Amino acid sequence: MTNKDMFDEAFPTDKQVGGSHYKQFIIQPWTFIRKNGLNPLQANIIRYVCRYLTKGKAIEDLEKIKHYCDLEIKHLREENDGNHQKRNNGSKK
Repeated sequence: MTNKDMFDEAFPTDKQVGGSHYKQFIIQPWTFIRKNGLNPLQANIIRYVCRYLTKGKAIEDLEKIKHYCDLEIKHLREENDGNHQKRNNGSKK
C-alpha cells in the first residue's frame, strides 16, 4: 500500500473520484446531505446545484434539477392526497 492509498483510506471524504467539481466547497455535498438526513431526491438536487456551473454541462444539470424537483413535487402531492384520503376514510365511521 502506498502513502497515497493510506491517506485515501484514512480520509475518504477528502477524495473525489471522477473530477474535481465538488472540491471548491467548504462543505462537501455528501457531508451536507448526510448531516441533514436528506432523501435521495433532495440529495440529487443538492449535488446538481453544487456542480452545474463547474461540470461543463450546465443546461443538462439544470434540467436534471428540474426533473428531481418535479419528482419530489409528485411524491409530496401523492403523499398529501393519501393522507387526505386516510383522514376522510377515518371520519366516515
